[in-house]
Amino acid sequence: MIDLLVAGSGPAGAATAIRAALAGLSVVVVEPRSAPIDKACGEGIAHSAVSYLERLGVELSGRPFHGIRYLDGRHSVDARFAAGPGLGVRRTTLHAALMSRLAALDVPVLRARVGPITQNTTSVTAAGVTARYLAAADGLHSPIRRQLGLHSPIRQLGPHSPIRQLGRWQSSQPLSRSSSPAPHRAAGGVRRGLRQHFAVSPWTDLVEVYWSKLGEAYVTPVADDLVGVAVLTSARGTFDSHLDAFPLLKRRLRGAVAASAVMGAGPLRQRVSARTAGRVLLVGDAAGYVDALTGEGIAVALRTSAELVDCVRADRPQDYEAAWRRVSWECRLLTASLLWARNRPLLAPRIVPAAAALPGVYRTIVNRLS
Repeated sequence: MIDLLVAGSGPAGAATAIRAALAGLSVVVVEPRSAPIDKACGEGIAHSAVSYLERLGVELSGRPFHGIRYLDGRHSVDARFAAGPGLGVRRTTLHAALMSRLAALDVPVLRARVGPITQNTTSVTAAGVTARYLAAADGLHSPIRRQLGLHSPIRQLGPHSPIRQLGRWQSSQPLSRSSSPAPHRAAGGVRRGLRQHFAVSPWTDLVEVYWSKLGEAYVTPVADDLVGVAVLTSARGTFDSHLDAFPLLKRRLRGAVAASAVMGAGPLRQRVSARTAGRVLLVGDAAGYVDALTGEGIAVALRTSAELVDCVRADRPQDYEAAWRRVSWECRLLTASLLWARNRPLLAPRIVPAAAALPGVYRTIVNRLS
């Protein structure tokens, strides 16, 4: 019997397996998809997450970025990182680096689906493997989470408390550029993301976030000749139609050749009743998700994966829920608060002007998140 079975080889699952192996635990990863795995995401990794991955021995390559810029067509405000640069990394490049590190540590990766899970007081069995514990890192719409009854339906949220937002439609496959319905004005409904790459030299060393009534568009430099553009919105429409809501960005991309297919993810908001069920512990997006608005998904996944491994080593799965909440609460609260303001018609147009008027506060929040 092994110590830990990890379901999913994305950043959360791979980092969990790597840290467990470095801690002397026996680990097996189960992943049904072939590597490298692509996914619709912003592809910007915070400095803290880059440092953590480097300590795990993961060798990353990408394009450094030195802060975040907010723009709304009239206002612009920059917040540069104090601790060090983040890194823009293609998702496939990141996954290949994680898989390379797993191979170097001789961690087996089984090409299989988890399927039904059975457990008792001493072990858990899935995909034909018996382990002391199972780390469920199987994504935003985690089948394991649903199988164990830990998924909570999204309730209609009231307008008064951002904390009620605490808790990605993730197909992560190419989408047609012309098959979606005509766009409409975004409201505070179900948010989804679309991402595409463009062959163009980055025009800044920052991640740019363009704001409009439709939603937000994130531009991340991921190579010397490539940028990724991710749009977050509750409006329906094609990627191209969404870009119409960001005329400044559209001008920047004029003449640039699309370098990847459009990929989608969502609904972003995922509520989870608990992070632990017996000897199964949820990590990464499977453990719950607020929104991609602050771009901290990978950083939070890495921090919580470290806590998961510590709980497995100590044979105290009952400590994981509190540990998960402790290391993720600040990011969840800031993301939920910003999303709450974003969904208020009177507040949304004032977010970027407020950041521009209070650049010190804006820098503090950005650096706190990074």
